[in-house]
Amino acid sequence: MAERVCLREIDDDEGWRLLRIIRRGSGSMVTWRRAQMVLLSAQGMPVAKIAEVTFTSADRVRGVIHDFNADGFEALYPKYKGGRPRTFTLPERREIKKIAKSKPSEHGLPFSTWSLAKLADFLVAEGVVDDISHEGLRVLLREEGVSFQRIKTWKTSRDPDYAAKKARVEHLYAVADDEVIPEDGEPEVVFCLDEFGPLNLQPYPGRQWAERGGRHKDPDREPRPRRRATYTRPHGVRHLFAAYDLARDKLYGPSSPRRTAQGSWSSVGTCAASTRPTSGSRSCSTTSPRI
Repeated sequence: MAERVCLREIDDDEGWRLLRIIRRGSGSMVTWRRAQMVLLSAQGMPVAKIAEVTFTSADRVRGVIHDFNADGFEALYPKYKGGRPRTFTLPERREIKKIAKSKPSEHGLPFSTWSLAKLADFLVAEGVVDDISHEGLRVLLREEGVSFQRIKTWKTSRDPDYAAKKARVEHLYAVADDEVIPEDGEPEVVFCLDEFGPLNLQPYPGRQWAERGGRHKDPDREPRPRRRATYTRPHGVRHLFAAYDLARDKLYGPSSPRRTAQGSWSSVGTCAASTRPTSGSRSCSTTSPRI
């Protein structure tokens, strides 16, 4: 017969702490259930009854009590792990990214761009992966920083050795970034030089899967501060009155200065004498001129 599981003696502070965890109920559900099991065991309830009250198995209750006796309150809090490992290895992910950024015509396919369905079928047919879903492929490309983009200037090269040169440059970049182990005779340091010549290519718009750039490539980068929009205040009625007076003076000679109407734009501190100050409004001590 198995030995009866008993909870160690707990003091008043530990009892009140368990009761606060149960009454609060705002933390983890796992912590709340474990604290409930320990508190019921501290009150003398047997394991079978605790399992019936908490809707769990007796082995689960015994495990919680054993863990609490050994580790104390640390046994109440769940210790989550990192989850299951990634389905695809690092070389597989790099190969999927490389194929997604390439053109289907480079692999002898009769279409211009990759869709998720066509790319998934091609990866399985080529033996890159055993199986991959469309949603899993979309998530993988997003994690690798690749998105489907519309390119405004699509330029191609007529060099017959363009594919070999491009593959060599990408391999050297991978060696410089420590993504590929260099072979014997390959350089460890790569210098990039660009020669700008005459442009005779006609740009055409296109679409393809490409590397993300800007803020999407580095989410931790601080955004560029936005310029505050400037607003030019339109000319008010005062300017129209001034222009009218100037034109009248030129035609009929100078006249008496124009008297401002009650509550006009020229005096901000004047208030109408007949206006009652409402509740919460400020009263004006300056009386308005009579007209």
